[in-house]
Amino acid sequence: MDDLIRATLAVADPAEDVADRSRHRLQNHIRGGRAIPGKRLAWLSAGIALTAAAAVAIAVVPGAPDPAPKPTRAAPAPAPEPATGQEILLAAATVAAQDQDGSGAYWHITIRLPQDTLEYWITPDGRFWWKGRKTAGVPWELSARGARAFSLFGVDVTLGRLRALPTEPVALRAAIADAILHGGGHTSGGPFDAEERERATFLSLIALVSTVPAPPAVRAAAFRALAAHPGVESLGEVPGGQGLLLPGDIRVVVDPATGRLNGTSVYITPEGAVYGVSDPEGARIRAEWTDAAPA
Repeated sequence: MDDLIRATLAVADPAEDVADRSRHRLQNHIRGGRAIPGKRLAWLSAGIALTAAAAVAIAVVPGAPDPAPKPTRAAPAPAPEPATGQEILLAAATVAAQDQDGSGAYWHITIRLPQDTLEYWITPDGRFWWKGRKTAGVPWELSARGARAFSLFGVDVTLGRLRALPTEPVALRAAIADAILHGGGHTSGGPFDAEERERATFLSLIALVSTVPAPPAVRAAAFRALAAHPGVESLGEVPGGQGLLLPGDIRVVVDPATGRLNGTSVYITPEGAVYGVSDPEGARIRAEWTDAAPA
């Protein structure tokens, strides 16, 4: 548009020889030379005025609006930082605390190993069945264990004792440590020393979120107690949830959406024995109340 205005103004300017002739005629008229008839002069004057006005009008015609600025593309939002191991455990604790406390005739545990699947059924009064490759897939009933039917590591507890455990993480850890200290736990070398009691307490917290029927509030407190340990690392998303590396080179799979521990490289059997799984996928664990009889 600016070029068009400049071109229009250039055409409106009279040629130099025309301007000279006009100037001479004007001078002659002033000196008494041949006059230009009035009508012609008026028309010429009007024409000149119109030409000048047109030029001015053209000069002041507003230019076209500047091109709209190209929208600037906003910088992409930074990717959110991945959740830390502690955050994953605390998220699981929040969900676990909102779970419903179950009940049933049997506490049913399923442990899927790379080469075998173990199943356990335990009644609140201590009846006990298990099934696996060694039983040819048929449930075997073992000797009744009595009221202390459920095992943490280094201490057997009743269902009532599990339900009465503290729901605050520091108090829960202290209660477990005290039970282990006075529970007669020992290795082949003798009673637990301080380091072994510490490990037994840590493994008992894992049992509370995996293989024993802890009520929701206690399970949530156990997750929080595990999160309080230094050195908890996130391994990222894995089948079944989020992988975590816990102290002692223990790997677990936690599903924050359900508040469940779905897998672990270390698990506690109902007899209180601890087993390690070398396979990277570990043991897949499911534990719940059921009314279905062992089959």
